[in-house]
Amino acid sequence: MKLDKKDLLLYAVTDRSWLNGESLYSQVEKALIGGTTFLQLREKELEKEDFLKEAIDIKELCGKYQVPFIINDDVDIALKMQADGVHVGQGDMNPIEVRKILGEDKIIGVSVQTVEQAKLAQQQGADYLGVGAVFTTGTKTDAKDVSYEILKEICSCVDIPVVAIGGINKNNISKLFESGICGVAVVSAIFAQRDIVSATKELKQLVKNII
Repeated sequence: MKLDKKDLLLYAVTDRSWLNGESLYSQVEKALIGGTTFLQLREKELEKEDFLKEAIDIKELCGKYQVPFIINDDVDIALKMQADGVHVGQGDMNPIEVRKILGEDKIIGVSVQTVEQAKLAQQQGADYLGVGAVFTTGTKTDAKDVSYEILKEICSCVDIPVVAIGGINKNNISKLFESGICGVAVVSAIFAQRDIVSATKELKQLVKNII
């Protein structure tokens, strides 16, 4: 799948923290109905077998809405169930190795915090960058904050699309105006909301206002 930077406008990253008896599948569908344009399945605790089954089901769901579906970190799962791609962090496999395993037609995203990391990820064949945390976040306690200035510098020094991630919500998203990003990646701003469909719709409009 070829990445269109417009697909990165509203990038949802899953989290089981707010299921409250609901299935992740159901929450993802609500986010898709609300207008999510890209979906990353992130599972840190799930057994491999359960993760694989869930990934297959959610990929099919994303296919119905024509939304790219990628896996966080786990290249093996992404390969097995033919996800559209994978997102890796600085401590994971580098994009060159990922590309060898997944092939030329898959989307590879890389998390970066510095200009040097951004340039290297682009050289190594990343299709897009996730930069953050741009605000303090509760979902990734080890995430270092990235200033607006660094975010802007990263956007201007690479040719590939950049999404901001980390603590982004409807109240602070306007602070990313004119940074050069082509979208935002969010977790709790969608999945922790009581009305996921409405929250997603509202966020999507707010992102459009700042890009």
